[in-house]
Amino acid sequence: MAIDKKNLRIRSLTAVVFAVIMLAGLFINGFTFITLFIIISLGCCFEAIKITRLIEPNAWHKFLPVAVIYAFLPVMLMIDLGFNLSFLSFLTRGKNLAPYSFILPAAVVLSIWINDTMAYIVGSLIGKTPFSKISPKKTWEGTIGGAILCVLVMGLIGFYLPVGQGLELKHWVAIATISAVAGTVGDLFESKLKRMANIKDSGTFMPGHGGFLDRFDSLLFTAPLVWLYVKLFVI
Repeated sequence: MAIDKKNLRIRSLTAVVFAVIMLAGLFINGFTFITLFIIISLGCCFEAIKITRLIEPNAWHKFLPVAVIYAFLPVMLMIDLGFNLSFLSFLTRGKNLAPYSFILPAAVVLSIWINDTMAYIVGSLIGKTPFSKISPKKTWEGTIGGAILCVLVMGLIGFYLPVGQGLELKHWVAIATISAVAGTVGDLFESKLKRMANIKDSGTFMPGHGGFLDRFDSLLFTAPLVWLYVKLFVI
């Protein structure tokens, strides 16, 4: 499968702008981080409701709680990962805000980015074996290659970069592994929803990438599992 150069240029340009916004939200301070992820959550929620209405026009309201939880809970857990207290405590304590740490949220976001990017590149170059009927463009070669490279790069970050010392190497590897597997499942889940709704993209806010759910479908499945891992084995 050859690389679509025009599509790659559009995706790359949009990705640069997107990356700047994401990195600014992650690294400036805790409030930019919260603001960023609340916007993400609202965008995902709006699109999840839209898709639900397309799938079940006459009974979509029955699935409204599921759509809201699908969009909001993972993002709230990501916010929780950025602070040494629960998110609810932050809301009730006001100025008594625990120090914000970007390491865990950044580890999740970077793992997903690396896995998605490497899977796309590897799949475009050598992908031949279809991975799933739900997403025909995915290949086993791309999926496996993306996961391996994701774990490798995150392991190198954890081992060599000073910022990586905030987590033990085994945790960088574990988070990367969880992100690669859960991210792929999340992507397939959203692809299934779009097929049921008979739409190509969940939205149009990112040229070449689609909508909020198209961009953050992996995060919505990864965040709860990483959160659980962190609570059990890191903190």
